[in-house]
Amino acid sequence: MKRRATLVSSFAGLVMFFGLWQIFSLIVNRPILPSPVEVVPLFFRNIITGDLGLHFLASAARVLAAILIATLLAAPLGLALGQMPKVDRVVGPLIALIYPIPKIIFLPVIYVLMGITDLSKITLIAIIIFFQILVVVRDEAAGLKKELILSVKSLGAGRRALFRYVYLPASIPAVLTALRVSVGTAVAVLFIAEQSLTSYGLGYYIVIETYQVLLYPEMYTGIMGMGVLGVLLYFGIYSIELKVSRHMFIE
Repeated sequence: MKRRATLVSSFAGLVMFFGLWQIFSLIVNRPILPSPVEVVPLFFRNIITGDLGLHFLASAARVLAAILIATLLAAPLGLALGQMPKVDRVVGPLIALIYPIPKIIFLPVIYVLMGITDLSKITLIAIIIFFQILVVVRDEAAGLKKELILSVKSLGAGRRALFRYVYLPASIPAVLTALRVSVGTAVAVLFIAEQSLTSYGLGYYIVIETYQVLLYPEMYTGIMGMGVLGVLLYFGIYSIELKVSRHMFIE
């Protein structure tokens, strides 16, 4: 029911978006803002038979790699900090200092250390997602009711059993929520990172291959591609989140 309501709401939002786009296109009446009637068919044509599909896949691969790396590193660390308050009191101030800093400012440093490669772009995005997951999972693990932990301990559970049967199940929804929230920021940073010395990626396609040579309809297909990537990631994670929540509720 919730998923159906979300789909209906998303479809209504899509209709309003394209409707407003068409209205503004008629008002501006300049090549810089082409109509969606022109751009949408061009988008499907270019993503299937043109280079846009390759640029889309390159960007998607970078984001997915960053999500995987960040999750594998941040989730266990967040759980560990949530279970060990003494360690968290030592590390916590450093996390509190770094967390609000916009990570895009580290891009030149990462380029100097790692070179302008796919790995450096993936690393930057992974750093952003890493701190989102770390903070949320740590707080979720630290906020578990002591009564629940004590009741499991009374059954003879050690630290490993607590991790497997209490902390880990409690952290999975937190990880998915953090991922869903951070997807938009990750895609935005990807757009900036892909403008520098690369041959493939939606950021490169939008700025270098279309905007700089005044191919405005093609530029908007790249913007649509970036938007589609963000939406697919968001709703993909949201779908997993709903399944996990439903499973936990049934259990």
